[in-house]
Amino acid sequence: MSFDVPEDRRYLESHEWVRPDDGTARVGITDFAQDELGDVVFVELPEEGDEVTADEEFGVVESIKAVSDIYAPVSGTVTAVNEQLFDEPELVNEDPFGDGWMLEVELADEDELDDLLSPEAYGEQIA
Repeated sequence: MSFDVPEDRRYLESHEWVRPDDGTARVGITDFAQDELGDVVFVELPEEGDEVTADEEFGVVESIKAVSDIYAPVSGTVTAVNEQLFDEPELVNEDPFGDGWMLEVELADEDELDDLLSPEAYGEQIA
């Protein structure tokens, strides 16, 4: 089985993605992660204005199989939360790189992006 690994993102070994965009970044979990979890039934996320720290837990995804912590790929201030997930957590399964995004962060240090896995390296990890 092959999983989608978009080229415009960087990845954590724990299966989160980040898509940087001019000082901010959008964060979510990967296609591989949503497949491993199974049907997502609940998502717990921070609030706008909260701080997240790279490699530290920022939320929880609950599926019919498991409860999993979600880790921040980068540090910064949360500028937006995908509130649609509170009513439609299945979007994480249906479109993990699009409508299933989780939060947007104002980056504290863009250099942190250099510490993350490239699409190629992440693809090798999940192969």
